[in-house]
Amino acid sequence: MVDFEVVSLPETDHVGVGEVAPDFTRPLVTDEYWEDVSLADLTEEGPVCLVFYPMDGAFPATYIWNEIRDRAWGDSLTVVGVSISTPYEHKTFIHERGMDYRLFSDPANGVGGEYGIPNPLDGMTGVEEPRPAVFLLDGDRTVTYAWVASEWPDFPDYDAVEDAIEALV
Repeated sequence: MVDFEVVSLPETDHVGVGEVAPDFTRPLVTDEYWEDVSLADLTEEGPVCLVFYPMDGAFPATYIWNEIRDRAWGDSLTVVGVSISTPYEHKTFIHERGMDYRLFSDPANGVGGEYGIPNPLDGMTGVEEPRPAVFLLDGDRTVTYAWVASEWPDFPDYDAVEDAIEALV
């Protein structure tokens, strides 16, 4: 039995396939440290899987990252996350999940807004997080695959993402 309500999210005009993904610079966090890094710096090294997810500690974040970790997407390309959590929260989340992935910290959800995927939180005026989303980017930041949640909670079709990763790399 589901102990939460599934909520439909409004339509969104998000970044789509064939478009150049907006560049941004935010703190990129590992389990040891963080530093400002741009998305362009990462895509210069090759394809990137950009994963937007709810704040650390929310159950969808745990499920999404456990699945990505277990499927070892990082073996094929760079995988990075984006959420509204602080660098301190990210360090704890990375350690607790046993993740080898880096996470961008975007507390004001500016990046989620640029990508067209804001999710205002009910009952919290002025507070939002990105809705769950996955964007695969080539070395020029061109989007080759895009999935954006249409309801909350919603999770990517992991097999479809893997097929898109295989086609990209």
